[in-house]
Amino acid sequence: MKDLKFSKGLMASVLLSAGALAACSSGDDGSTAEGGGEQVTVDIFQFKVEFKDQFEDVVAQYEEENPDVNIEITTVGGGEDYGAALRSRFASGNEPAIFNIGGPQDVADWKDNLTDLSDTGAADAALEGTLDGVTVESEVLGLPYNQEGYGFIYNTRLFEEAGIDAASITDYASLEEAVKTLDSKKDELGLESVFALPGKETWVTGLHLSNTFIAPEFDSNVLTAYDAEAIDFEYGEGFKKILDLQNEYSKQPTVSLDYSQQVEELFSLERVAIIQQGNWAYGSIAGIDQELADSGVGMMPIPVEGLEESGLPVGVPMYWGVNSNQDEEVVTASKDFLDWLYTSDAGKTAVLEDFKFIPAYEGYDTSKITDPMSKTIYDASEAGDTIGWVFMGYPTGWGQDELGANIQKYLSDEASWDEVVDSAKAAWETDRGE
Repeated sequence: MKDLKFSKGLMASVLLSAGALAACSSGDDGSTAEGGGEQVTVDIFQFKVEFKDQFEDVVAQYEEENPDVNIEITTVGGGEDYGAALRSRFASGNEPAIFNIGGPQDVADWKDNLTDLSDTGAADAALEGTLDGVTVESEVLGLPYNQEGYGFIYNTRLFEEAGIDAASITDYASLEEAVKTLDSKKDELGLESVFALPGKETWVTGLHLSNTFIAPEFDSNVLTAYDAEAIDFEYGEGFKKILDLQNEYSKQPTVSLDYSQQVEELFSLERVAIIQQGNWAYGSIAGIDQELADSGVGMMPIPVEGLEESGLPVGVPMYWGVNSNQDEEVVTASKDFLDWLYTSDAGKTAVLEDFKFIPAYEGYDTSKITDPMSKTIYDASEAGDTIGWVFMGYPTGWGQDELGANIQKYLSDEASWDEVVDSAKAAWETDRGE
């Protein structure tokens, strides 16, 4: 897994939901380009709230350079279900032209609506392994957004003042010891709690946290997970311990705590010391405390009990898909825009400097990756200290609607851990047996 050329399982996986680029043909709204020509309208409906404003600025730049193209953006984000929103758009008849898909499960669900993108410059530039989970019979059905990683983000000042060396946290026991130390010094450190567990967000628990403990069971390979007829929860006891630790030492009630409260109200204001999140949180932290974001945070792996070595989970969060049901000129305009975004000089600058992305494509100056979380992820990837994202190989809806929802019941004392695991196992087998 050197030089960011990740293995098939590592990079073929992704975050769950979907966003979409919707399009209508140039004559539908009567719009015209400067000089009297007709415009092609590409309506973008996408999932990534963290770069919404920057994305809109870049689209405006593209429109200025390409007056024959009108791009309209809708971002479905926060606590909304991106997959449900996408299905609703298709059901309404207002089909998007480009939409976001995950790994092999989403490809299977949306295959009849996806254009082959193998002839694009972006597909040619994609890093080795990043297209495996969206390639079917030599057809490339999605283009990667970027690369992301997650783990435990911690406040380096608070750790130092508490006398904790983050590098010494290598397993559950050392993590628990550090957490208890922080908890014992809450008053002097000005903490409300050690953690902020956003139990309201089923993607945090049912996708990301679960992936940390499920990926080793499937050798970090999303395709192995996708093909699996059953799941054993081989590292389920370690999963429970990490969940319990976060819950016990978190601001309560965790089941009503959301992403915004976790990142912006608690971590960014230094009211908690540790949160489970990824490098996408950089913008939210920087929006509140730029100095903290740039020089006051670190990231460490979530330890997996029973596994000798654990790493940061790194993968592609989502892919762009182009709707094959659209008119040819809309499909072409969509491909051209995505190529420009990832292969032009202006697009590359935006990806690195404005979006703060870790690129999933060749031809980028990665020395410009400056935020500490992204740099940690990049360095871990270079060293091979990573595990794969397999959650997009989960059965459709399983991670959030089944596992994540039942974890909420567990956090609310409405279900036992055994009930959560047994229900998840049964749901997996039922789906795979259909």
